[in-house]
Amino acid sequence: MNLAPLAAAVMLGTSIAAAAQPATTPRGKAWWADITALASDATEGRQPGTPGYDMAAAYVVKRFKALGLAPAGDGGGYLQQVAFEEQSIDHGASTAALVAADGTRTPISVGADLLISPGGAARPESVAAPLVFIGYGLKLPGHDDFAGVDLKGKIAVVISGGPADVSGPVKSANRSDRVTFLQQAGAVGLISLTTPAQVEIPWVRQKLLASQSGMYFADAALRDTPDGFFTARFDPAQSEALFAGSGRSFAELAALADASAPVPGLALPRRLEATVAKRLRSLTSPNLVARLTGSDPRLRAEHVVLSAHLDHVGVGEPIAGDRIYNGAMDDASGVASVLDIAARLKAGKRPRRSILFVIVTAEEKGLLGSHYFARRPTVPAASLVANLNFDMPLPLWPLKLVLVQGDGESTLGAVARAAAAKQGLALTPDPLPERNSFTRTDQFSFVKAGIPALAFKFGFIWDSPEFRIERDWRANRYHSPSDDLDQPGVLKDEIIRLDDLVAAIARDVADAPARPAWLPTSVFRPQLRVARDEAYTGQVAQ
Repeated sequence: MNLAPLAAAVMLGTSIAAAAQPATTPRGKAWWADITALASDATEGRQPGTPGYDMAAAYVVKRFKALGLAPAGDGGGYLQQVAFEEQSIDHGASTAALVAADGTRTPISVGADLLISPGGAARPESVAAPLVFIGYGLKLPGHDDFAGVDLKGKIAVVISGGPADVSGPVKSANRSDRVTFLQQAGAVGLISLTTPAQVEIPWVRQKLLASQSGMYFADAALRDTPDGFFTARFDPAQSEALFAGSGRSFAELAALADASAPVPGLALPRRLEATVAKRLRSLTSPNLVARLTGSDPRLRAEHVVLSAHLDHVGVGEPIAGDRIYNGAMDDASGVASVLDIAARLKAGKRPRRSILFVIVTAEEKGLLGSHYFARRPTVPAASLVANLNFDMPLPLWPLKLVLVQGDGESTLGAVARAAAAKQGLALTPDPLPERNSFTRTDQFSFVKAGIPALAFKFGFIWDSPEFRIERDWRANRYHSPSDDLDQPGVLKDEIIRLDDLVAAIARDVADAPARPAWLPTSVFRPQLRVARDEAYTGQVAQ
């Protein structure tokens, strides 16, 4: 691997970012101490089902106990065990080819040009099906890429992005249901293409990450993807091969996607034939749940959930000789912030509603731990009134703007804006909505269960110095061994300002007479949840 571009980019990010600073405040020191314990080499990247993850989980439980938080997991303890199937794809032993109508075969290098997804469900041992390009792969009123397309027995090919006249939350919500739509249409697989301009992790690192396993629930009733459904990604530099002979080029379609313009669908002239070599293993890994009991005799039966994920991607292919993907910012930092907020709330006046601190497993495997908790919580499901989630807050520059994902979907947004104003902060829109960040982090599991939720990060605006810091960090440290304890630029005291904001929001929500509510304009507003909440409120009142 040529590390020169990587080194140059890291130097660029370091030159833009603030210099590394030691923590000077007691809370900043405690925050970094928690990260040091969770993201040390000893925990080996905290892959679920490994001794390293269990070591990190034991540390969090020890911190819960030291803070005086009550256990709220299964059986009177702090743990909620989740059963998984782990799936590893042997790309070297798998095969793929594009096959023309006359039988001409064009081999595809699996593991180099095509990466088969190991998560979601058991992959088929083989697949042979026609390919059909369906543009953005969105199914919306006024924009339906599925309309008039025969997908039965075929593999759908979709491109990143979406039309400019559809909001980011709407596109994100729709993409999260894409496999369901494809299954209903009779498709047997999905190949995702990313335009070169929209690449988040360089393909060279995506190939390294492809050696790592995926997971899905042991309980098939909890899975969103059916067994036997084929999903894969194609190298942007090689995606042109899929369109050969179709009359359209990938470059042309990518330019349309980058401009958020309409992208036409078309049948592709070749079919995909592939074999999948895989290994399966059963395992369990725990969510961690603690409770700060509320002060109000009636409202303390309800819960505001603060969450972050404990897992990372474990041990993988080496970069610059390092094989441990420590995950200091992703998401030991979020766990440390939840612990900091727990200490702050515990030391102050007791909130009226109870606060539930939920540290989840298997986020990196597809939000699995949070999905399990939201579907099968350790407290009554209707008692969950809101979720406030931390995932990679990235304190790499002074906090002036806060990116609060989900602020336009529920009354939680107004609470967040009011709390931010009191602290001299402002909320900012997501400058990169096509990343689909709101549906890629754990708060979305709560949203799907009908629970209003927010996610918090240090905010930035397009093409600002902070934008470049964040972009360079993602290109070079995200899901890389260099997201470790030695990385420069982390402002260990500045994160406390964000923690204070989220603590204030949690307290405001916990003390308010009424539960948070979805806005009438939200695409996430579930009628079923509204009815259940009304029934639960009536039960509590009695």
